[in-house]
Amino acid sequence: MSYPEPRYHGETGEASGTLRRADTPPDITYASAGGVRAHYLATGAMTGHQFGLYHWDMGPAPSGPGPHFHRTITESFFVINGTVKIYDGRRWIDTVAGDFIHVPAGGIHGFRNESGEPAALLLHFAPGAPREDYFARLAEFAVSGRPSDEEMAEFYDRHDNIWL
Repeated sequence: MSYPEPRYHGETGEASGTLRRADTPPDITYASAGGVRAHYLATGAMTGHQFGLYHWDMGPAPSGPGPHFHRTITESFFVINGTVKIYDGRRWIDTVAGDFIHVPAGGIHGFRNESGEPAALLLHFAPGAPREDYFARLAEFAVSGRPSDEEMAEFYDRHDNIWL
């Protein structure tokens, strides 16, 4: 494999880095899920839709999605702290700080904090699909109530979430 075609065609480079400080408030808090907080480190829009990177900070209450897959995006998990159960398509695995799992498009996966202690992980999606709307709407549903089954089916389809 070779490098992809150039995306930058200048000769001198440019000052274009972005910084998100560690004390930046979370972008979303899921009150109904025990205070799960999501930090949008790099959205698809920020990365030219190459990837999305999110810091998922889970409280001690059980939380996280069950088994599902995506047709259009890969998803990777890097555990920052605590113990997170990650489903690899065959079984639930207890993962700890430093563990990494990559799931290609079509790969069945899920993740849960069932440890009774806080846990955190990085979620990486490639390419950088607009996951922010998906996360925001789920948080909204938790407060305003879940839409009808038909509306949820359309919502999941639009966001490439296929539940098992």
